[in-house]
Amino acid sequence: MKEKIHPAYNVATVVCGCGNTFTTGSIKKELRVDVCSKCHPFFTGQQRNITAGGRIEKFNKRYSK
Repeated sequence: MKEKIHPAYNVATVVCGCGNTFTTGSIKKELRVDVCSKCHPFFTGQQRNITAGGRIEKFNKRYSK
């Protein structure tokens, strides 16, 4: 690697909107995110069951006559 052209790689603190914090590596000192693994529905298992039909179901319902 060439000297003095790369940014400094630091230990960064990640702060989530839910209040969870953890550390990772980044060129920034602090990262703010909206969703993390503690509050994302995929990881928590609290996914919503959406019963609203998609585009195909709406099309079939409209033109099924």
